[in-house]
Amino acid sequence: MKLVVQRVKSASVTVEGTVVSQIGPGILALVGLHEDDQRQDLQECCKKLLACKLWENDTGGQWRHSVKQKGFELLLVSQFTLYGTLSKKNQPDYKLAMKSQPARELYSQFFDMVREAYVGERVKDGVFGAMMDVSLVNDGPVTLVFETSPQPSGIVNETIEQKKEPPDAKK
Repeated sequence: MKLVVQRVKSASVTVEGTVVSQIGPGILALVGLHEDDQRQDLQECCKKLLACKLWENDTGGQWRHSVKQKGFELLLVSQFTLYGTLSKKNQPDYKLAMKSQPARELYSQFFDMVREAYVGERVKDGVFGAMMDVSLVNDGPVTLVFETSPQPSGIVNETIEQKKEPPDAKK
């Protein structure tokens, strides 16, 4: 899972000429899902997103307060293109991105997870799968990228199967 986190003064998402979400000061997070992402990736990114210290504290100390400590808002925007690569012909290839239906379900779980871990009405999102106009006033600018290391399901299964071998099987 990959998040592009931007500290913003304001941000909004418009779909077909209609503003569907907007926030004041806070975080705009572009959310990309890798084909091998699992619930643990969502949990790790949720924790980092809400805990990252992007603002100064009351005494002016830099990088001391999180979005939660400030009481600011979050705008989450699904973006499968974060896992895009370029082919030899410089054409985008999105084979590492999770397919649409499972991504919709996992993104929805992530959105709910962030809302439950924070104040629900302070967490907004775009429209999954829609062509969106995302506008923002970057604050700083401050932009960070978080990425988990998803475990391909085949490797996890092989490791589990290897551990199930009886001890005398190696003789």
